[in-house]
Amino acid sequence: MRLPRVIWMLNGLITIGMLCNVFASEGIAAEERELWTVGPYSFSDELGGFAIRSISGKGTIDDPIVIVEEFDSATPTTLVIRTERVTQANPSEDVGILFYLRIQAINGSGHPWIEFEFELQEQLHVPSDYGDGLSFYQPGDKTGMIHSNGFTEYSDDFEPYDRMVFRGGQVDPRANATFEFPVADFTPKRQFYLVQDPRIPSS
Repeated sequence: MRLPRVIWMLNGLITIGMLCNVFASEGIAAEERELWTVGPYSFSDELGGFAIRSISGKGTIDDPIVIVEEFDSATPTTLVIRTERVTQANPSEDVGILFYLRIQAINGSGHPWIEFEFELQEQLHVPSDYGDGLSFYQPGDKTGMIHSNGFTEYSDDFEPYDRMVFRGGQVDPRANATFEFPVADFTPKRQFYLVQDPRIPSS
């Protein structure tokens, strides 16, 4: 009489274990971020702090890659960019590694933005330097390539890091601004990063 009860208890434990695995898998799936792919590149908001809402375009100057992003705080966030290229590109032979990016940033932070900074990183948390092949097209003429509808001016630096800061404007809560600029990727890396930092007035 005891054996069937033991079997029933074991079956119950197995069933509970299976349910726990299902719920755990669903939780993990819910936390996973979508990978957005355009041409040879994919973009991800997996590091958090903002959410990609849509993506389109080819990456050319006439049809830039347009990424609509919503920021829920006024803190630095990181866009993860991946590619399947694994060989060092030659700038004189491969023009496809220069792509044009347009970020449409929605201010969901509840604070006005008075500046917006972008920084490229070949290695996470390590500033990109002049010689790593990753830049906002540092060797070329960027005249007419960099625009924003929320800010009137910008400055860019390529030593000791690749940073671009937009100034001269304000983006109110729930409003949005666009930022358009070229990205030159001559590295053999499969993954690099674009740090995005909306700045608010100091108290």
